[in-house]
Amino acid sequence: MTLPTLLDIEASGFGRGSYPIEVGLARPDGSTCAFLVQPLPEWSHWDPKAELLHGISRGRLEREGYPVRQVAHWLNDELADLGIAYSDSWGYDNSWLSLLFHHAGTLPAFRLEALRMLLSEGQLAVWSTTKEALVRELGIHRHRAGDDARLLQLTYQRTRELAGDA
Repeated sequence: MTLPTLLDIEASGFGRGSYPIEVGLARPDGSTCAFLVQPLPEWSHWDPKAELLHGISRGRLEREGYPVRQVAHWLNDELADLGIAYSDSWGYDNSWLSLLFHHAGTLPAFRLEALRMLLSEGQLAVWSTTKEALVRELGIHRHRAGDDARLLQLTYQRTRELAGDA
C-alpha cells in the first residue's frame, strides 16, 4: 500500500495574526522531515499556551528557523511531483500555508487536501482510539510537525487494516 503524503503545521497560536512556525512532512515511504520557520518582523502574534504545547520559543525560531522563501521552495521541491498532500486540520493548515506562500512571493506547486477525504467510515470509527494507542505504543512526541505528520500517516495505515480496507 502506498501511503499518502501528510503535511502538518505548528503555529504561533490560533486565530487572527497566527502564523506557521514549523512545517513537517511524512513522505509516502514513511520518512519524515520538518523545518522551523523564521518569523517575519510583522508576524508578532505569540500565544504562550501554544508554546507550551509545541515547546518551540520565538527566540529559537529567530535563531534556527529557515527563511519563509526557503521553506516555500523546499515544500514545492518535495511536493511538486506528487501534486498533493493531506492534512488533518485542513482549515488551519491551509490558511497558514497560504500565508507562508504569500509572503514567499510564490505559488504552491501542489494542493493541500483534507485527510478526511481518504478515510472510510470504518477508519473514522476507530481513528481517535487508534491514534492514541500509537502515541503510547511508539512514544511519539506530539505537537512537532514531522512527528505529527508521521503519526497521522501511521494512524491512516493502521485504521485501514482495522477497518478491513487494506
